[in-house]
Amino acid sequence: MHILVVNDDAGHTVSVVLPHSQRSWIGKAHLVGKTVTPTYFRPGTLHTDDGTTHDRPRQDGGEEWILVDGTPASCAQIGIHHYFNEKGPIDLVVSGPNYGRNSTALFALSSGTIGGAMEAAIIIKGASTVSVRIVKYLHENWKEGVDLYSVNVPLIEDVDKPKTKILYTSMLQNYWTSGSSFEPVDAEDELSPEESEAQIRELGEGEVRHEEPQNGLRHRKFKWAPKLQDVLDSVETVSRRSRQISCNPEKDLIGQEVHLPIGETILEDSTKKPNLEDRKNRVYALVDYEDAYVEPKILAALRKYVPSITAVRDPSELPQTGDVKVLTWSAYEKIPFEEVVENPDTILSCSYIIRKALIRKHHLALTVRHHIAKNPASILTTSFPITCDFELDFAEFLDEALMEAYEVAESLADNEKKEPNERTWWILKPGMSDRGQGIRLFSTTDELTEIFESFEEDSDDGDEDRDDTKNDTSVVTNQLRHFVAQQYVHPPLLVDSRKFHIRTYVLAVGGLKVFVYKHMLALFAARKYSPPWEDDDLTAHLTNTCLQTGEREGSVRLFWNLGKEVGKKNLQSIWEMICGTVAETFEGAARGQRVHFQTLPNAFEIYGVDFVVGKDMEISLLEVNAYPDFKQTGEELGGIIQVC
Repeated sequence: MHILVVNDDAGHTVSVVLPHSQRSWIGKAHLVGKTVTPTYFRPGTLHTDDGTTHDRPRQDGGEEWILVDGTPASCAQIGIHHYFNEKGPIDLVVSGPNYGRNSTALFALSSGTIGGAMEAAIIIKGASTVSVRIVKYLHENWKEGVDLYSVNVPLIEDVDKPKTKILYTSMLQNYWTSGSSFEPVDAEDELSPEESEAQIRELGEGEVRHEEPQNGLRHRKFKWAPKLQDVLDSVETVSRRSRQISCNPEKDLIGQEVHLPIGETILEDSTKKPNLEDRKNRVYALVDYEDAYVEPKILAALRKYVPSITAVRDPSELPQTGDVKVLTWSAYEKIPFEEVVENPDTILSCSYIIRKALIRKHHLALTVRHHIAKNPASILTTSFPITCDFELDFAEFLDEALMEAYEVAESLADNEKKEPNERTWWILKPGMSDRGQGIRLFSTTDELTEIFESFEEDSDDGDEDRDDTKNDTSVVTNQLRHFVAQQYVHPPLLVDSRKFHIRTYVLAVGGLKVFVYKHMLALFAARKYSPPWEDDDLTAHLTNTCLQTGEREGSVRLFWNLGKEVGKKNLQSIWEMICGTVAETFEGAARGQRVHFQTLPNAFEIYGVDFVVGKDMEISLLEVNAYPDFKQTGEELGGIIQVC
C-alpha cells in the first residue's frame, strides 16, 4: 500500500508532503495566483532534530520529505499528482495528527487537517496504536456515501484499552455568535515607502502635515483574533464525547446526507443492550417523577415488564459498589446528566439533554422549515401549517418584528380589505409557553397590537402573589419575547359540533429510533365550535383539557372510537399521515438541527405530539411536548398510559 501523509500542524510505502510552516485554520484552501515552491527535508537520526532542508532534491535516491509553501490541500494535490510516481499510485492519504479535536463544525470547516483530507476525499488519523486499528477497520468497512472520516482520539490514559468506546458520531453544528473573528488595527498613519517619498516631495523635508477632517473610510489592518469560547461552549455541551473516540462521516459537511448508525460502537461487540434480567438483583429504577398521577403508573409498568427491578426514590438508596444498572426516571431537573454521559453502559435516562429543536415552538418551526427546504416532497409541506417565528419585547415595535414574519404581515395587510369571514386567521403562541397560556386569535394588525398591549398591561398590573399556574390563558411574563404565529386551521373537523385535537405519544430511543403509540387520544374543547369572527371565547377553540374546570364529560375519547363520526377509512388515513409526519419531524431535528437536538445512546424520551384535523381530513402538526401531561388522559382511560 502506498500512503501519502499531509498535515497542517506541522510493511507500507510512505511518502510525505507537508506545508513548510504552520497552516492551521486555513481549511481546504489554495493560494490563488501563487507559484508554489517546494523545499526538501532530509530526516536525520531517529528521535533527534538533526534533519536538514535543501533547495534542491537529492539525487542519490535517499529518503526526503517535500515541504511546500502552500496549504494542506495543495500538499494533497502535489503529492498525489506530481511526486512519487515511481512508487506507484497513492492508495491512502493520512492527514494528521491534528492539534485539538475537529469534532465541531467551526473547527472542522476551518481545519487544515481536514482540508488536506477533503482534497484527497479520504481521511484517517494515525497518531497511536488505536488509530491504526481504526484506519484498518474503516478501510475494510467503508460506509456507502462517505467521502472521508474525521477520527478524534482523546488524549487520555488507557485510550487503547477496551473500555474506551469507539463510536460513529454526527458532526456537531455550531456558529460564531460573539462577533467578528478579526480585530481591527488602525493603520491610517502607516505609509508605504512610495507614499512616504511622495509626502516628503510634496511637503519638503522636516515639514509637518496637518490633519484634515476625514469623510471616507479609515485605513485599517485586521488581526486574526477568533473568540473560541463559542466553539468551546459547544464542545462542552457534548462532553460525553470527551472520553470516547469519535468517527465522524463528513460528506454531510458539504450538504449531503450520510446514512450511518450514529451512536453505534465499532471495533468491538458492545452494541447489544444489557438484558435487565441477566442480573436480577443488580437492576434499579430511580423513580422521582413528581406527578401523583404518572409516578404510580411508571412503577406499575416497571414491575409488570421487569419484575426483578428494585425501585428507589432517592440516589442514596442505590448501592455504591458493584456492577449496578440504573434506570433514571425522574423530573428533568433531577436527572444526573453528567453521570449519564459518563456511564453509557450502566445508566439509562428517561430524557435527552438537548431537544429544543422539537419542544420549543419557534425552534420547531425552524426545524420544519429547514427540512422542507432540503426535502421539498416531504409530507411536512402539507402537514405543518404556515408558521412564522419572531421576537418582540414591546407592542410599539410590532411593525419591525413583523418584518421577520413577512407571510403574516402580507396576510394581515390583505385581510384589511376583507370581511372577517373571508380573512385568513392566525393563532399566536408564546414560544416558551404551555398549557394554553398566551394563545390568542387574530386576523388584522390592530388585533395583534391589542393582544401585545394587553400582555404589557398584565405585566404592569401583575400582583406579586399572583398564581401563574392557574388554569387560564393568561401569559406568564417571562414567556414573552419569542412568539410564533401559525395559520389557524379553519374549518376544523368537528365531532358533535366540538373541535378536538389528537394527542399522540411518541417514544424516541437512543440515537435514534422513533415509535408512535397507536392508542391515540382525542381531546375536545369545552364548548361547541363557532368561527373566530363570531365568538372570541377561546374555550370553543382551545382543546387543552387542563384549561377546563367543572364537568369534563366527553372531553377525552379514544381516537379509534371515533369511527362512527369520522369513518374507519378516514381514521386509518389520519393514522398513516401522523406516522409519516412524526418520522420526518424527528429526522429533520436529528439531521438538520444538531445543536438543538442531541441524542444519547443510553437515553429514551416520551413526547406528546399534537395534531388537529381539518374538515378536508388533512392533518396539521401543532406542537411537540416533552414530559407530556398524562393527567389529561383522565382516570377512565388511564389504563392506556400504563400499557405504554
